[in-house]
This record gives sequence, C-alpha cells and structure tokens, in this order.
Amino acid sequence: MVGNDFRSNIYDLIYRVPFGQVTTYGDLAALAGSPSAARIVGGIAHYGDINLPWHRLVNRFGGLASGFHGGREVQAQLLAQEGVTCTNFIVDNFKDKRWSPNL
Repeated sequence: MVGNDFRSNIYDLIYRVPFGQVTTYGDLAALAGSPSAARIVGGIAHYGDINLPWHRLVNRFGGLASGFHGGREVQAQLLAQEGVTCTNFIVDNFKDKRWSPNL
C-alpha cells in the first residue's frame, strides 16, 4: 500500500532532481521504495504541489507528459530554460540527462 509517506518521499525526490536533468516516474517510484508504483507517481505529479519541478519528470523513454499542466509544449519550454532540449517531445540525449542515483 502506498500512502502519505510515499507522497512525501516523491515530493522530496522531485525537489532533488538537479537543474538541467530529468528523471522518470519509475525511477522516483523505485527510489521511494515502491518500484511498481510509477503510475501512482504520475498521479502525485498531476495533482501535487505545483511549486515543485514536475517538468523534470518524464516517461521511461524520455517522453514528455501528455497530461502536463499546459501541455507538452509548456513542459518542453521549461526544460529548454534549463538547457534540456527535446525533439518531438522526447528529451534529447536522454541517457545523459537522466538523474537516477543509486539505481
């Protein structure tokens, strides 16, 4: 069961993703102790604190979130401001831009 502690862990982790890098839903779920909870991470991101850098969260292929507030265009713009470029809404050089400590 995933509860409030999980949500708090996700908030802490997304806040720690460095400027100019991205991570995946699955990476955050695994780091928070529930590797199969990637979809729950998506829900937390969609309904979570808007002051956190959710634009740094992408799918396992480096794809931008279709449900991002403002759309993938806005997510791409926010990432571009950090030097992360995208082509067809997929992060360029995803392997180099991916933050996934201790995985």
